[in-house]
Amino acid sequence: MNSRAPLPDIDTLPPQALRSLLLAQHQTLSVQAEEIQAQRAQLEAKDQQLAGRQAEIERLQLLIAKLRRMQFGRRSEKLAGQIEQLELQLDELATAQAEAPQVPPTPETAAPAGSRRKPARRPLPGHLPRQKRTILPKETACPDCGGALKTLGEDVAEILEYVPAHFHVIQQVRPKLACTHCDKIVQAEAPSRPIARGLAGPGLLAHVLVSKYCDHLPLYRQEEIYAREGVELDRATLADWVGGASQLLAPLVEALRRHVMGAAKLHADDTPVPVLQPGLGKTKTGRLWTYVRDDRPAGDATPPAVWFAYSPDRKGEHPQNHLRAFTGTLQADAYAGFDPVYETGRVREAACMAHVRRKFYDLQVAQKAPVAEETLQRIAALYAIEKEIRGHPPEERCQVRQARSRPLLEALRAWWESCLSKLSRKTETTAAIKYALARWEALTRYLEDGRLEIDNNAAERALRAIALGRKNYLFAGSDAGGERAAALYTLIGTAKLNGVDPEAYLREVLSRIADHPINRIEELLPWNVPTPAAYHRSDPEEPGHSSPSVHQ
Repeated sequence: MNSRAPLPDIDTLPPQALRSLLLAQHQTLSVQAEEIQAQRAQLEAKDQQLAGRQAEIERLQLLIAKLRRMQFGRRSEKLAGQIEQLELQLDELATAQAEAPQVPPTPETAAPAGSRRKPARRPLPGHLPRQKRTILPKETACPDCGGALKTLGEDVAEILEYVPAHFHVIQQVRPKLACTHCDKIVQAEAPSRPIARGLAGPGLLAHVLVSKYCDHLPLYRQEEIYAREGVELDRATLADWVGGASQLLAPLVEALRRHVMGAAKLHADDTPVPVLQPGLGKTKTGRLWTYVRDDRPAGDATPPAVWFAYSPDRKGEHPQNHLRAFTGTLQADAYAGFDPVYETGRVREAACMAHVRRKFYDLQVAQKAPVAEETLQRIAALYAIEKEIRGHPPEERCQVRQARSRPLLEALRAWWESCLSKLSRKTETTAAIKYALARWEALTRYLEDGRLEIDNNAAERALRAIALGRKNYLFAGSDAGGERAAALYTLIGTAKLNGVDPEAYLREVLSRIADHPINRIEELLPWNVPTPAAYHRSDPEEPGHSSPSVHQ
């Protein structure tokens, strides 16, 4: 160790030497002060660097946690995925062709040699059981002369039908009766079919539609399943049926859209759908939008319904067009495309507490952040109040929220603001708090209106079927396929909301809609169509369920 130089005897030093000693000490102290200042600046720079690195670590940890939660866990080879894409593309092209208007061929428009032809119709398998249904004419006597009628012959037409677990063939027998006096022939008219001259009965059509859009089985997979039962139905035939049924059900989908948009409060959300670009073999990102009308949590008996709409992109013009006639409150996320709708003044914004909670939940999973844990507990108290008043009238819900929820929310806001003064501006926790505070008015609007919900879970639940189908399908085969999917998701989703089995509902509707007056289409909405008791769900989706666990 270096030893200090001994201090000279100041009393014996001449004034000049003492002055020199003081100057030297001053210079030494100045140099040391500069070194200390430089070291302090370096430490501050390192502290800022460490803080920045910590914030980046927290951000990456949060991102990894989100990605892990988003993983489907499905693994497949690239070739298998490409094959599935091609299979779906074939389904969509065939179905789109079936939806196109059919023009009777003329010699001038006859299809050239080598063009696509519909597959030859094979006779229905003989091993399938037959149910004979005899359709007698209304006349019991000759309509011309009043003479007695005798059996002359009969026309037999077969329809392939599907019932759970097996196929069977329905033989529609129409006896021909001839007058014994004047040979007048009498025969009942052939019943209409869901698809003109089609072999599929309403039950089989309903099964194909529900298998594709509810159980997420593409047509080529259904073809394989039916083949195992000894019934050969190629995908071109199935695609014709899907296209024809979709066209037949279009007025019913429009009636549901009108019902949904007639609400005073809507839930809205959207989800991406990879869509094949024609001729390129690549995919683009389309969107499926959902709009949910469900006022059961506020004690309203109006039937719930959901309407889906497809768009080729996420431009704001699409939801603005969807909501052009809507007036009321829209519960949605913070998507900027809704802003022009709010600016019209006829639509109020209500934000989603579940979106806020999810950000803090992710922080808690990734970092065990104390602020996140405390926030989750405070939000849980708000949801506990909502659970107590679910199904109560709007006035009662509003009173309870004002008395119990408002103080909790005001305390939460004050606590968040105090946390901001202690947290670094670069942390994810700060970002989550600022996200909530920036939407505070819309986030707390539910306190003032008992019809509103604390979150937008109703719309997010409606999108679950899309996520499952997207996992199985990989993408929609075309823009037309996206629109077709939106229509069928509308019918199936609304049936589920009303506690009705979708297949039983579609079976009943498809057996009636071809002959049903278009000006009475509302009679075929899910809550107006009686279905066999055995088909009603015993566990219809709980109305207005608001639970943080939905997002975990």
